[in-house]
Parts: sequence; C-alpha cells; structure tokens
Amino acid sequence: MFTVAALYHFTRFDDPSSLKGPLAALCCTNGVKGSLLLAQEGINGTIAGPRDGIDAVLAHIRALPGCAALEWKESHAPDMPFGRMKVRLKREIVTMGQPDVDPRAGTGHYVDPAGWNALISAPDVAVIDTRNDYEVAIGTFEGAIDPGTKSFGEFPQWWEDNRHRFHNKRIAMFCTGGIRCEKSTNYLLGQGVQDVYHLKGGILKYLEEMPAEQSLWNGACFVFDQRVSVEHGLKPGPHIMCHACRRPLWPEDRTRPEYEEGVQCHHCVEEFTPERREGFRERQRQIRLASKRGTSHFGG
Repeated sequence: MFTVAALYHFTRFDDPSSLKGPLAALCCTNGVKGSLLLAQEGINGTIAGPRDGIDAVLAHIRALPGCAALEWKESHAPDMPFGRMKVRLKREIVTMGQPDVDPRAGTGHYVDPAGWNALISAPDVAVIDTRNDYEVAIGTFEGAIDPGTKSFGEFPQWWEDNRHRFHNKRIAMFCTGGIRCEKSTNYLLGQGVQDVYHLKGGILKYLEEMPAEQSLWNGACFVFDQRVSVEHGLKPGPHIMCHACRRPLWPEDRTRPEYEEGVQCHHCVEEFTPERREGFRERQRQIRLASKRGTSHFGG
C-alpha cells in the first residue's frame, strides 16, 4: 500500500524558488510522487509513496520557515496514484485572484467533523460548496448550495451576485481538504459577513472520521490523482477520469458513443480542436506502446 498525504500551509516564503530544487530532489530520492505548489503565501499539494519516504518529505516541509505546525491528511492506495513528481512555483497555492485575501490574518470558525452535522442542519445556516462544478456533480452534503463555478477564481463574483440570498444567515463552507475555505472564509469576513464557519480538514477528514450511517454526505469526493474519487473511510470510489478534460466519469460513461479513451468524453466532446484531439490520440498510442513494453508513460 502507498501512503497518500494531502497537505497545505499558509506561511511567508521570501524566496520560494530556493525551496524547489531540494524538495524535488528529496521526493525523487525517496520514491515519492505527486504535485507540490510553492508560492510566497505557502505550500500546497498531494504526494504519495512508501511510508518512510512520505515521513522524510513531511519532516523536510515542517522544517521550512513557518511550517512547524503543518497538518496533513493521510489515506492509502494499492497502486501509485501519480505518474511523476512535480514541484511548481505559483503566484498562489490555490488561485482566487484576490490580492487582499490572507488567511493568516483570520479565517472562519473551524468546525470538526463531529460538530458539522449539527451546524449544517440548523435552519439559520446556509451551506456553500466552494468546489468546482465537476467536483460537486459526483458528491456533496445534503442541502448544500452549488455556486456552479468552473474555477475557484469565479467565487468572489458569484458571492457578489448572490450575497442578497444570505441576509441574516450564518455561512458554513466546505471543500476537499480545507485550503479553499481558508481563503473563501477570509474573503467573506472582509466582505462584512459576521458568522462564517468551515469544515476543518475538509471533506476528506469528514469521510475519514464520520461513520457512513451518521453521514450527511451523498456520493463520492473528487480527488486530484489517479484514484479520481474516494468514499467513506477514504476507500477509492468508482469513478474514472477523462484524460482529455480531467473530469470524473462513471465506469458506464465509457459505453457512451462520445467516449474515446484518452481523447474525449461526453463532457468535452465539443471543447477541443481537431489538432488537440489528434495530440491526445498520439499520447494514448504512446501509453499503449509503453504498456506493452512493461514501462510507464508520463501521460498515463
């Protein structure tokens, strides 16, 4: 079994580019794959590997400036869920596009999974899912509002257009692992909203700790690796991924006439040019050839 660690931490990195090389080298040396984002506002990502390798990388990150209090969420996968290791420099570790938003200055009230059901069941609470539309489509909490956003950067405009709906309401927000809510709750506080809450540890922590028979979660939770989705107990879900548009699919979606493995699905059949699709087909051919040789291909 591979250990999968999802992590983020907001802190100040004066020179994130100086952290990239040593972090990438350590991951590769220890058989760790995945994706880590570095920016001046901190670090974010998901990695997978052997237990000793994950421990070594987490110890390295905790030793970075301001990261001693790093928290992470773990799950397990029978197969390596990533094809390679990527450490990237970004303007933001989760892109909202609001320069005045700073979670270090304050966030909403954290609510543990044990107290989440009572909060979102209260009649004066509006529950908002801050994830993208394709994530919400495969699972969310009962009664949650779906903003229908295609990217997190659309959330501020959605709030501006809909804030009138939430007069005299307490706001409870949630996302996959908690990072988007760090920014969205700080944003709402800056907009004058008084009572803002968010699920500590996100959906992943809730699915890990909440017994299925007591859960208010419906469906599966999209994750950004080759598992595609997880369910209660963080067991891998039933979904597969379209490797053209990266949206989750049910296994039966492969029988739809629009589906071509690695090239398109019913969601993206009208989204790419013929040239892009031919590129996808070539990638898929290379994946099949690598499989026959018993080797791996980055695109797979």
